[in-house]
Amino acid sequence: MTGHRPLVFAHRGGADALPEHTLGAYLRALDEGADGLECDVRLTRDGHLVCVHDSRLDRTSNGRGRVSSKTLAELNALNFGSWHPGYPADTELPDLSRLLTLERLLDAIRSSGRPVRLLIETKHPSRYGAEVERRLIRMLRHFGLAEPKPDDDVQVTVMSFAALALRRIRAQAPALPTVYLLELVPPGVGRGRLPFGARAAGPGVDLVRARPTLLPAIKAAGHQAYVWTVNEPADLEMVLEHRVDGVITDRPRFILDHLAGM
Repeated sequence: MTGHRPLVFAHRGGADALPEHTLGAYLRALDEGADGLECDVRLTRDGHLVCVHDSRLDRTSNGRGRVSSKTLAELNALNFGSWHPGYPADTELPDLSRLLTLERLLDAIRSSGRPVRLLIETKHPSRYGAEVERRLIRMLRHFGLAEPKPDDDVQVTVMSFAALALRRIRAQAPALPTVYLLELVPPGVGRGRLPFGARAAGPGVDLVRARPTLLPAIKAAGHQAYVWTVNEPADLEMVLEHRVDGVITDRPRFILDHLAGM
């Protein structure tokens, strides 16, 4: 194809093979050779950042209700893996069933002994508003990741669909890379303009397909582009034609194999 090799990110840890946002899924993605990982973060009632996509617990755990209304201890009592077809029956595997905190994920990445890029999406709307970004920056500072260093094996980028969230990140940690996620095209973005605080664009693959001029406009404006969620060979070929910088996928090994064969 183009000879261009984008970075490959495991979406929620590579949610196709194993339960999403579990430590086992993330470790498998690293073993498979993914360049980076993607996670969503929400705040618990007692102020902990946890890796959960949905605002409610019903889909990905045996619990009910909103993540934001639970304490960390309450969430730790739930099983976050048994719903997934990749979860082994009649087997207790904590790394595939236990709630994953952002702190635990960062610890695992730091201990992996290899370069890892981590995309962190802050989920909004949230009852805690700006506290989500404040807690995130505090956590990244604790790990020495709020001010990126070129020689650091761990590099963090913050993403959000909420432009205000990215402005908050820019104000608190100006050097952190940021990605403005897109499901629709707001005014101006179709011509390559991004809101203040955003340094890259993150359109969904369906949007890229529906708006073929979007990625060329973004790239022509000098912005990087990370596309989600690229799971099929035809979609991979499409985004490669636009020389995107990152591919976010539920199937990291599948995508890596296709890239190797091109």
